[in-house]
Amino acid sequence: MPGSLIRDWRFWCLAVSWLLAVYVLTGPKIRQEQPVFRLIAIADITRSMNATDYQIHGKALSRLDFVKHSLQALAKKLPCQSELGLGVFTERRSTLLFEPIEVCSGYNEISAALEKLDWRMAWAADSRIAGGLLSTLEMLPKSNAGLLFMTDGHEAPPPNPRYKPDFSGVRNKHKGMIVGVGGLARVAIPKFNAKGQLEGVYGPDDVPHRSTFGESDLNPEAIQGYNARNAPFGNETVIGEEHLTQLHETYLQQLSVEAGLGYHRLTDVDALMQSLNTAGLAVTVRAESDQRWQPALAALLLLALVYCSAWRLRRRFKIGN
Repeated sequence: MPGSLIRDWRFWCLAVSWLLAVYVLTGPKIRQEQPVFRLIAIADITRSMNATDYQIHGKALSRLDFVKHSLQALAKKLPCQSELGLGVFTERRSTLLFEPIEVCSGYNEISAALEKLDWRMAWAADSRIAGGLLSTLEMLPKSNAGLLFMTDGHEAPPPNPRYKPDFSGVRNKHKGMIVGVGGLARVAIPKFNAKGQLEGVYGPDDVPHRSTFGESDLNPEAIQGYNARNAPFGNETVIGEEHLTQLHETYLQQLSVEAGLGYHRLTDVDALMQSLNTAGLAVTVRAESDQRWQPALAALLLLALVYCSAWRLRRRFKIGN
């Protein structure tokens, strides 16, 4: 009897699966070098981010919703011991919602926070992308986290080129990238009422189409109705396409150069992950790597093999009788 038991392959399958189960319960975690990331994502929550020029499985998605979806997917793809923080941008300032937290143990909290991001969190309606980027870089001078500044580059009202922010004090002092959000084709900007209910889209008469701040950079003789004190930009009504929005990619690429950052257009999370790797935002650390799922899976397969064999044998016996 003992000899026949030892010769039975099912005995060895059960014995090996038992040993594997013991290893799973008591086996040490492996320490090995692996790349990890420490990132802070700043999401643009201005109104142009409500424009819908993304799709997932045939469903139209706003830019802000696609940012939320992409960051949730990114948190899943980042290796354990990586950290992700979150902030928002509107007007010309950014605010940090929380410092980077570990993506595996804190995924539920990260995902829940992303789910709650909403354009109604904005404290002002203006959108000054360059000012917001400068504010972010000044806000995070001591942080060793890589920056993901996620925006479509749409500024409202249009900025006066005379008053560009100066990035010389922060250039190349912070690692990270500007992530361009949206498509290159112009689309309408959804219009909401004070209760947050959709009321259609913005029209040409709803938004300013030129800057009226400061001094004009045009020759006064070329400005119709020019008055140095009362109408430095003239009195002519200007109608443009500022009520429509698109990804201002060239502008964002220019800002990335001025700030010493990289640039990436947001299309999918795999491309974003690849861009993070090529941008050198990962750091190599010796980390505990839990590989016990492999022997656990092997034990499960061995048990399935034994019991499936027994089930087939009983079924054949019943059919034979």
